[in-house]
Amino acid sequence: MNFGNQSCESSPDLRPYQHRVYAVVYSVILVPGLVGNVLALWVFMVYIRETKKAIVFMMNLAIADLLQVLSLPLRIYYYQNNTWPFGHSVCMICFYLKYVNMYASIYFLVCVSVRRCELIMRPLMYNSSRRKGDWFICGLGWMLVCLCCLPFPLLRNPSAALNTTLGSDPVCFSELPLRTVSTPAVWTLLITAELFGFIIPLILVLACTCMTAGSLRQARAEAVPDRGEKRRALRMVLSCAVVFLVCFAPYHVTMPLDFLAKANALSSCSLRDVILRCHPFTLCLASLNCSLDPLIYYFSTHEFWRRLSKAEITDSVTFNRRLSRLTGRENLEND
Repeated sequence: MNFGNQSCESSPDLRPYQHRVYAVVYSVILVPGLVGNVLALWVFMVYIRETKKAIVFMMNLAIADLLQVLSLPLRIYYYQNNTWPFGHSVCMICFYLKYVNMYASIYFLVCVSVRRCELIMRPLMYNSSRRKGDWFICGLGWMLVCLCCLPFPLLRNPSAALNTTLGSDPVCFSELPLRTVSTPAVWTLLITAELFGFIIPLILVLACTCMTAGSLRQARAEAVPDRGEKRRALRMVLSCAVVFLVCFAPYHVTMPLDFLAKANALSSCSLRDVILRCHPFTLCLASLNCSLDPLIYYFSTHEFWRRLSKAEITDSVTFNRRLSRLTGRENLEND
C-alpha cells in the first residue's frame, strides 16, 4: 500500500505468539461449535415445523456458523505446525470463507432480531407469502455477502504469495502479502466494511432490542396475556445484541488499526506492536460466535428448548411404552 512513513521491525516472538493464540482458541471452540450447530440444524429441520418465529433465518445462521467451524481444522494445523502444505488455492478459499461466514452470521443475526421484533409489534402481518419471502431474503443475503467479501482475498497478492515464506515455510491467511493499493482505495474499503458490515447492523439490532423491551413494558401496564412470548422475543434480540458487542465489536475496532499497522502507516512502533498483539484476540472473539449462537437457540427459542429438554425425552419414552402396552393388549384380545 502507498503509505509514506517509517518502517517498524516486528518483534521476533510476535509470529509465534499470534500462532499460539489462534491455535489454542480455535481448538477450544471447534468441538462446541461443531456439535452445537449440527444439533441446531437437526432440531430445526426434523422437529420444528413452525417457521414463523425466524426459524428460516436461524437455520441459515447455523449453516454459516457450521461452515466457519469446518474450516477451523485447517487453520489449527497451520498455526500449530507453522506451515501450509495444502496449496495456495485452498489457502485463499479458506481465507475468503472466513469473512463470508462471519459477515453472513452478522447478516442473519440482524434478520433474526428484526423478524422477532416484527412478530411482536405486528403479529398479524406474517403469512405464508412472507414466509416464502424469508427464503428470498436469505438467498439475497448470501449473494451480497459473497460479493462484498471478495476484496478480502483480492487485496492479497497471489504471485508474491507463491514465493513468500517466513523462514522456509509457506505462509497463509493474514500473513499473505498485500497488493499495492492507493490510500483513498484503502480508506474507502475500510469505511464501507465498518459501516455496512458492523455499524448499521449493530444499530438495527439495538433498535430491535429497545422496541421489544418497550413492547414488554407496555404488556405489563395493560396486562396483555402474551407477556411470556414477548419475554422470549426480548431474550432472543438481547442475545443477538450481546453477541454483536462481545464478538464483533472488538474485531471491527481493531480491523482498521491492523490494516494501518501492517502497512507501516503508524508513527509509533510500540503502538503498532500492541495492535498486532491485540488483533488476534479480537479475531478469535469474532469466531467465538459460532459457539455462542447455539446457546441463543437453546435459551431463547421455546421450541428448541422443549425438544432438547429431559421432560420432552421422558414424555416421549413414556408415550412409546404406553403405546406398546396398548398394542400388546389389543393383540392378546384379538388372539
